Amino acid sequence: MSTPQPPDSGSPPHVASWYAATANRTSLRPALNRDARAEVCVVGGGFSGLSTALALAERGVDVVLLEAQAIGWGASGRNGGQVVNGLNAGLERIERRFGREAADFVGRHVQEGGRIISERIERYRIDCDYQAGNLYAACTWAQLAELKAKQALWRHHGMDDHELLDADGIRRHVASDFYVGGMIDHSGGHLHPLNLALGEADAIEQQGGRVFEASPVTRIESTDHEHRIHTEGGCVSARHVVLCGNAYMVGVAPELENRIMPVSTQIVTTEPLGEDRARALLPTHLCVEDARYVLDYYRLTADHRLLFGGGIGYGGTDPSDIRARLRGNLEKVFPQLRGVGLEYAWSGNFALSFSRVPQLGRLRDGVWFAHGYSGHGVTGSHLFGVILAEAITGDAKRFDVLAALPYQPFPGGRALRVPYSMAGAWWYGLRDRLGV
Repeated sequence: MSTPQPPDSGSPPHVASWYAATANRTSLRPALNRDARAEVCVVGGGFSGLSTALALAERGVDVVLLEAQAIGWGASGRNGGQVVNGLNAGLERIERRFGREAADFVGRHVQEGGRIISERIERYRIDCDYQAGNLYAACTWAQLAELKAKQALWRHHGMDDHELLDADGIRRHVASDFYVGGMIDHSGGHLHPLNLALGEADAIEQQGGRVFEASPVTRIESTDHEHRIHTEGGCVSARHVVLCGNAYMVGVAPELENRIMPVSTQIVTTEPLGEDRARALLPTHLCVEDARYVLDYYRLTADHRLLFGGGIGYGGTDPSDIRARLRGNLEKVFPQLRGVGLEYAWSGNFALSFSRVPQLGRLRDGVWFAHGYSGHGVTGSHLFGVILAEAITGDAKRFDVLAALPYQPFPGGRALRVPYSMAGAWWYGLRDRLGV
């Protein structure tokens, strides 16, 4: 891991986060400045685009990836770094909305994204501080009951990696009296997401793919036989184009923008705590997310800081003071850190779908997309990238199942999606506070 740089001199073009300060690579690849041809052009250098491009390159497909800013610039390089299995929408919610077959399909695949990540880290020797295990923490007895039900449901779908904890049990992992219990997912984990993204971009090039940064797509022209993907400096002609801009794709495919809503979340990291003080907080080095609707999530970093995130801003809005916004929550969980220095603070947008289920599909022949992971994108994006690569190379069985799930728009369209979601968050936040 690189030596952290001062937070006020972060390496452009990434936001001044702890991730950017400890990135394995700080230099940009060249922008596209000429015309090029490829079998597939992937738009977006986050996990969806990287996973798709790498899976294609491993299959011998000639692929070009275009990133408007820098690899991992968006949510993929700013998130909590938690390898959480499953989707934002639980299996029971998926069954209610889409039926038993859809829930069974998702249940068979929800752990695959984490396995893809682990296999790529090992195969390409990606240095991203991977640690095994994550923990769901219950703040109320009702939440603990929900975790018990989740364990039973996941066992029904063949997953038996979950360990329930009572109040004494969770304190062996988290030095806090804030929780009544929890559940460990031993198949989950946590890592440095920006360094994972950078390592996957390197892997694409190792497999013969081409990666261009600082190359925003300005328009796409489609004919019966090919697509021309224009940037400010060049153009890629390709049989297929895959749109993976998620919350940050603006102006290229307006029909996709209407399907999702950008939502911001905020993260801080403490000053270095020293190994003993840090490990006293989280002795077993698990990452943690609580079971509330508007949740906290946190973990230790490789240089012995606490990385703590939470809060949401519908429409992608940020609080005026991220440190002030998160300090109160951090100190409720860990009062022993009261007054600790918060050295880095940043935010980023994820894409929320109304159903909380990611979407993938085709806009038209040869134009593919994936987005809407709703805050659970680290694993889901890696799985969806592989499924897209399968479909593009002729095996669409898994793609067809997911693409057939009906798209559900936000009530009231773009004009009302923010106030509607804010009202929902208020309601569920009230339930969290009341413990119901």
